[in-house]
Amino acid sequence: MTATGDLWRNWGRTEAVRPVRVERPATAGAVQRAVTAAAASGLRVKPVGAGHSFTGIAVAPDVQLDLGDLTGVIDADVTTGRVTLAAGTRLHQLPALLAPYGLALPNMGDIDRQTIAGATSTGTHGTGLGFGGLATQIVAAKLVTASGELLTVSETERPELLPAVRVGLGALGVLVEVTLQLVPRFVLQAVERPEPFGLVVDEWLDRVRAHDHFEFYWFPHTDTALTKTNTRLPADAPRRPLGRVSRWIDDELVANGLFGVACGALTVAPRLTPHLAWLTDKLSGNRDFSDFSPSVFTSARRVRFREMEYAIPLEAVPDAVGEVRALIERKGWNITFPIEVRAAASDDNWLSTAHGRDTGYVAVHRYFREDPREYFAAVEEIMRGFGGRPHWGKMHTQTAETLRDVYPRFGDFLRVRDELDPEGRFANAYLDRVLGGVTTDAAATESADAA
Repeated sequence: MTATGDLWRNWGRTEAVRPVRVERPATAGAVQRAVTAAAASGLRVKPVGAGHSFTGIAVAPDVQLDLGDLTGVIDADVTTGRVTLAAGTRLHQLPALLAPYGLALPNMGDIDRQTIAGATSTGTHGTGLGFGGLATQIVAAKLVTASGELLTVSETERPELLPAVRVGLGALGVLVEVTLQLVPRFVLQAVERPEPFGLVVDEWLDRVRAHDHFEFYWFPHTDTALTKTNTRLPADAPRRPLGRVSRWIDDELVANGLFGVACGALTVAPRLTPHLAWLTDKLSGNRDFSDFSPSVFTSARRVRFREMEYAIPLEAVPDAVGEVRALIERKGWNITFPIEVRAAASDDNWLSTAHGRDTGYVAVHRYFREDPREYFAAVEEIMRGFGGRPHWGKMHTQTAETLRDVYPRFGDFLRVRDELDPEGRFANAYLDRVLGGVTTDAAATESADAA
């Protein structure tokens, strides 16, 4: 289906575009035809999922491919635990889709609105030092390249491309299928409790190494961190899920309803922010419950915000968080949203933020009606001092020139990009900034090889 492009906005309201046209392919063949037609007209193509990236990574000035009809399970093998999904499948659809097979994602982030292709392509991750980001679960993929070819990449077909395709930024082609290595369905026991900020930071390394999944949130203007510790249990373990009423009070009324109203009010009266932080601290009670993993990993996030997240060496987290706290206090800024701190295992995907090192993640946020630039720029400077890598789907100011320094396989990724998309069919302004233009980088690579 093809339509004239209406104005498109991402969830965080940081990006907007009116495409020349929008196409809604429901099959891989329809994607091929759309790419071929765009090439014949000299137009660029960008697939779009849920629009949950805060950067312009999915902005489509020319042809936007809405993959909302490309969903569902294509194939499943219970014996191996491998499931092939259409690229537009949303993460929140997976529990119902995977339940008949008794399978689950090994790990998840706290938001499940994204498509599987969008989440993996931007390096989405959860927390847990024994687990990589979602892209590490990919064992095979099919994508439509700039020539219209349907390319299969797997452990047996073009395996050398897997480390590039898993976190491909949408720069290599249009993903139409991904095959994931899943695990048997399991239960998580969740323990959430407020603790002294200093204690949590001091014990950061010990806790992430001792527990399956550990993270914490710190609301500026308080001395308390909200810790979340999840322990993996077998699928037949007793479950003690949160009651409907208590979950609604905690997650909908307080975390979304009242917090959203307060954030709106504080744009008018920002000096009251410390009082909101104090109140949030007091309302963050102790919770101990257990349920199937998706119900524990994910949370409803209805209050719009903007986010920047940096990946730094795991052991640098305490110093980095301490510097951010000192920065906020020194500047006297009123920050309503918490700082989120997580961890992930090292992996070998070329543009993964955890490439080659166990990684800590520090994320900062601002309400979507507030200007985040001064705050984010100052935090970014701190994170870059620790060799930080920005999340590809979250706000940052880095460029290809600076990113080369923190990604050892950056040049290898560009060589694959230049092979699969030599004319920049899948490029846009954001990808030009973080990867550089196809022609320029191809020439630079050839010059380097010749030298």
